[in-house]
Amino acid sequence: MARSKHPVEMKLQVLHLLNEGNYTQKELSEEFLVNESTIQMWKMKYDSVGVEGLTESKTWKSYPKELKEAAVEDYLQKNLPVIRILEKYEISDHSVLKDWVRKYTSHSELKDSGKGMSQTMTKGRKTTFEERLQIANYCLQNRRNYQLAAQTYDVSYQQVYQWVKKFEAAGEEGLRDRRGRIKEEIELTAEEKLHLEIKRIERENERLRAENLFLKKLEEIERRRR
Repeated sequence: MARSKHPVEMKLQVLHLLNEGNYTQKELSEEFLVNESTIQMWKMKYDSVGVEGLTESKTWKSYPKELKEAAVEDYLQKNLPVIRILEKYEISDHSVLKDWVRKYTSHSELKDSGKGMSQTMTKGRKTTFEERLQIANYCLQNRRNYQLAAQTYDVSYQQVYQWVKKFEAAGEEGLRDRRGRIKEEIELTAEEKLHLEIKRIERENERLRAENLFLKKLEEIERRRR
């Protein structure tokens, strides 16, 4: 991925004009010869960390395999807007996400970027069942923001990702210590399978409710900024 050729001063000028409300994103895109998606990215980074977010890093940002897979899943299966995926997973540029999608759809393996991963991506610790349940719920209530959950509870990104997947697949039982054996699906009775399916639907409804509340709040904040 090529480095940005746009100076910070120009980015600030574009965002200032956009914030004044006298120019649309499309007009600024045509005037400064940049994509609208690029302007959206600048705005997202500036709103998040200020001017520092508009400066180019001297090193490439790295991402774990699980983050890449989760971002691609959001793009292909959930049809989330690109800008929301970039913000959710702290991806540096839309071209990075598109490259992951291209590799995934061409059946190439997505691999860890390894070097340079933030500490919350790699550090792990032992947890209790109650902690895992709390962390999985927190992550789902915050629109699957694995990185935020990892930072909040001082665990690794990979741990959060796996706990959420297990919770969605098998409910609370999926988060219990594997040394206490859980029944395989083939061993379950029809009643037990129905119970698990009801629990799964309830969790999904709760997740969707939390997401809708978050989106409404986000829209309210965005309306105030205009």
